[in-house]
Formats: sequence, C-alpha cells, structure tokens
Amino acid sequence: MNQNFPIGRSHRCRSTIYRATKPNRAINSAPTGHKWPNGISEINSHSHLPVTGVKQHGFSMVEILVTLVIIATALLGTAGLQVYAMRMGQSGQFRTQAVFLASDIAERMEANKEAAVNLGRYVATSTTPATMGTDCGTAPCDSTNLALYDLSQWEAAITNLLPQPSWTITRTTAGNPSTYSIVINWTDRRTNTQYATTGTGETFSYTATRTVSN
Repeated sequence: MNQNFPIGRSHRCRSTIYRATKPNRAINSAPTGHKWPNGISEINSHSHLPVTGVKQHGFSMVEILVTLVIIATALLGTAGLQVYAMRMGQSGQFRTQAVFLASDIAERMEANKEAAVNLGRYVATSTTPATMGTDCGTAPCDSTNLALYDLSQWEAAITNLLPQPSWTITRTTAGNPSTYSIVINWTDRRTNTQYATTGTGETFSYTATRTVSN
C-alpha cells in the first residue's frame, strides 16, 4: 500500500501525527509485506525482546537437598525411638524375670515345708552356690536333698536369665512359721553401653518375702 503525499509542511505534520499516534501493537499486527509511509519497514512480531511474566516450574537442586535432609532426620529420629523402646522393653523383661524367679523359689519352699520350716534348708547366696547331691527329677529325694536340688535349679535359672546376677536367701524368722527374704540383683546397661563394658552398668534389685508354715 503506497500513498503519495505532496511535499510540504502539511505532509510533515501529518506524518508526525501519524507516527506519534500509531501504537506498536498496530505496527506489529500489520499484514506481511506491508510498508509504512516514508519507508517504515515491518516489525517482526517475534523480535528479540525481553519476555516477562514467565513462571519457572519444577524443583531446584537446593530444594531437593533440603527435602532429603528433612527425610533423613526424621528416619534417624524414628530409629532412635525404636532403639530406646527396645532397651526399655528389655529392662522391663529383666524385672519380670526377677519377679518370676522369686515366686518360683517361694513356691518350692511351700512344696517342701519340712526343709523350709523345720530344717531351714532354703538359705543361699551367690558367693557359695548350692551343690545338688541327687537329681530329684529322676530319683527319689528326702527333704534336705530336695532343698539342695531346688536351690541348684533356681540358681542356674538366675544365671541364664539375668545379666551379671547375684542373690541371697536368708531366713529372717525361724520356727513355725518361718519367714524368708529373697533378694535378686542384676546389672542392666546404661544408655549406649554394653554389658561387657566394666563400670558402665547399673545394678537393679528385687526383694520378696515369703512366710511358710506347716
């Protein structure tokens, strides 16, 4: 589209007004091959102008690393709680075993009242373990040998069930009835220690009293 304007002042004014009022949007939207007056060439709509308002999508490497650190910390915390729960559960198991063992020897006293009340044979200490004379599980025994058999079996059970155990059974009241005091000690580990480590254990104790009468 070519237009011939007369050369003069009016042409310069009209051209100036035309260029001032012509927005870039109209220039960019001109048909292909269109030529503006006075040699104004077509402006390519795909010119290298800065693009604004474009949003970045996805995650950066820093965000991924932060997420991994948070997940790792949570997993370590969960593992620590599980280890602590297991340690507390094992400590509770030791105390339960001590209660069971004290009840076991008390029931053996009740079953052998002759040796417990009249003879006072159910006295023991970990420093001098009882020696079984006769295996009463396979052969008949009198009350004295039965008491030795009971103490020998009981002491073996303590050694197998509790860590670093010690025990005492004393006859606090003689006669009929007779009263016995049963004390069981064991060593439980402290936080993050092992049983074999010297000086890192804590001693626990359980005491039971049983009165036996004919």
